[in-house]
Amino acid sequence: MTEQSTKLALPVGVALDRFIKRKQEDFPYASGELSQLLRDIALAGKIINGEIRRSGLEGIEGPYGTDNVHGEKQQKLDVIANIRFQRALKNGGEVSAIISEEEDKVINLDCPNGKYIVAMDPLDGSSNIDVNVSIGTIFSIYRRESTIGTDVDDRDFMQKGRSQVAAGYILYGSSTMLVYTTGRGVNGFTYEPSLGEFFLSHPNIRMPESGNIYSVNEGYLDYFDQSDRDFIQDCRDKGFTARYIGSLVADFHRNLMKGGIYMYPSNKKSPEGKLRLLYECNALAFIAEQAGGAATDGFQPTLDIDPSSLHQRAPLYIGSKNLVESLLSFK
Repeated sequence: MTEQSTKLALPVGVALDRFIKRKQEDFPYASGELSQLLRDIALAGKIINGEIRRSGLEGIEGPYGTDNVHGEKQQKLDVIANIRFQRALKNGGEVSAIISEEEDKVINLDCPNGKYIVAMDPLDGSSNIDVNVSIGTIFSIYRRESTIGTDVDDRDFMQKGRSQVAAGYILYGSSTMLVYTTGRGVNGFTYEPSLGEFFLSHPNIRMPESGNIYSVNEGYLDYFDQSDRDFIQDCRDKGFTARYIGSLVADFHRNLMKGGIYMYPSNKKSPEGKLRLLYECNALAFIAEQAGGAATDGFQPTLDIDPSSLHQRAPLYIGSKNLVESLLSFK
């Protein structure tokens, strides 16, 4: 280990705030704004974590009574999480606008001097809330393309995934974890509720190059293309284990740590795929690549897809590099 790497290494147990401050030197152009933005996201995650833990006692489980832009039934916690993140990012002042799974149009935060825009799914897997299954938040951060001090425009959001400056997720499960990357590796932090702080628990996460887990909703098997069915059969023939939670963050996190592949292909019911490119696929693809994994829509790397709309859908195959390459050999 070099003298420089020793100097930059941070021990397990270091608090998130201190970790961010130490890593701020990686982004001299940001002047601290990106660091503050990550703190704002962590703060909102703490608040939402508390809401989820108390949801059964406070009567905020169950459907909200409306559909989101995708025609999906909104849960009460979907709406609460959406509001919490908007408030945290507005108060932080570093973000000029947001796109959210829960709203049709760009959310202007009236912060024209904010250098960043955020694309996010405030609460992924919300259908699992009422049955106490892991759910999460996914976020993607981009630098603005438009002139600082003016209103945002479409080009700020129509950026390829490779333009992300940071991305991550918060997993609300048996423990609450924040996992993020700024393009220099992936680090995971576990929330310690008695202290109200995230602490570094999983430094420099590396996804195994291969694995024996495949994660896919096999209830749709008859609707998949033949190449996808052939790959799944190949996984079965090799004795792979099927694991599918139904919360994208939870399925991805397991495979990130243990090795495996997650699949949500296009199919006869969803010919363009179901997952949203800008605030689900791109964020996790950035993390996967930074951890040594891979992500594709079946034809090109996810991060190279040119977006055409805010809520664009895309197929997603993501996970261990060798398994993604094997999947592509069937195409």
